[in-house]
Amino acid sequence: MHDLTYGDVEKAAARIAGRTRPVAVTSAGPGPGRAWLALEFMQHTGSFKARGAWNFLAAHREAGTLPPAGVTIASGGNAGLACAWASRQQGLPATVFLPGNAPQVKVDRLRGYGADVRLAGTEYAEALAACEEFARTTGALASHAYDHPLIAAGAGTLLDEIRAGVPGLDTVVVAVGGGGLFAGVAAAARHHGIRTVAVEPVGSRALHAALEAGHVVDVTVDSVAADALGARRVSETALAAARHADVTSLLVPDEAVTAARQALWDERRIAVEPAGATALAALTPGGPYAPAEDETVAVVLCGANTDPSDLVRRA
Repeated sequence: MHDLTYGDVEKAAARIAGRTRPVAVTSAGPGPGRAWLALEFMQHTGSFKARGAWNFLAAHREAGTLPPAGVTIASGGNAGLACAWASRQQGLPATVFLPGNAPQVKVDRLRGYGADVRLAGTEYAEALAACEEFARTTGALASHAYDHPLIAAGAGTLLDEIRAGVPGLDTVVVAVGGGGLFAGVAAAARHHGIRTVAVEPVGSRALHAALEAGHVVDVTVDSVAADALGARRVSETALAAARHADVTSLLVPDEAVTAARQALWDERRIAVEPAGATALAALTPGGPYAPAEDETVAVVLCGANTDPSDLVRRA
């Protein structure tokens, strides 16, 4: 297991500089504490994943380890989009494996980026097995949706950008699927003495279950946010990060995720996918995280690859 450090995040920041969009922040409005929203869904490809994808390919280019067969990845959608985008930008072929039930909006966008899209099984784990076999037989470089130090370090670059826009930041709140975003952000946050709150849907609780068991375990995935937060197991790096005293792991029900997503649309005309609203769900009235009155909190809205038609209320 690679012990992710702030030094890894700093190297990633140097590689992605000028290639990704700096995150915008905005006040979350009235409520306990001083809460801000980090609008990372405005990133290239519609999610934070662009950071890790660029860092992964750039690091391999530096090392001279990019094969002619290009790169392959298994993804619920967002990591595949980021991989396809970064590959096209760097002139590489990309083959992306998705579960057969992946949202059509993500499949269409992947093909728009020029990726060879292959559907396999109904869960991420099945798509991953097909991807690994493809890498073995073709020599393609296997990337990963979350469980790789270069991917996690790239995601962690988000934290310093949030700090630049939110002086005096005390706490950052992030959604967790497989744990790449969380592990990277937590490594950077710890360096600066900032707390990290990790939020998962009740029905997709790989990190929470690993903490309870004391080791990584497989979980059953059944959540409205499963297309992006549907990893059956969390990374060892994420579990190690979550064991630090400055990390809190919380669960939210699907109903809270759906309500937070709808509120973002109704009140701000922000359309995010359920995963993008999962962190915010922890702070909604009755949610499991109530900031202190003097606490400055940033909530990461991490992705917006969704069909927004279900957000429009019809009379």
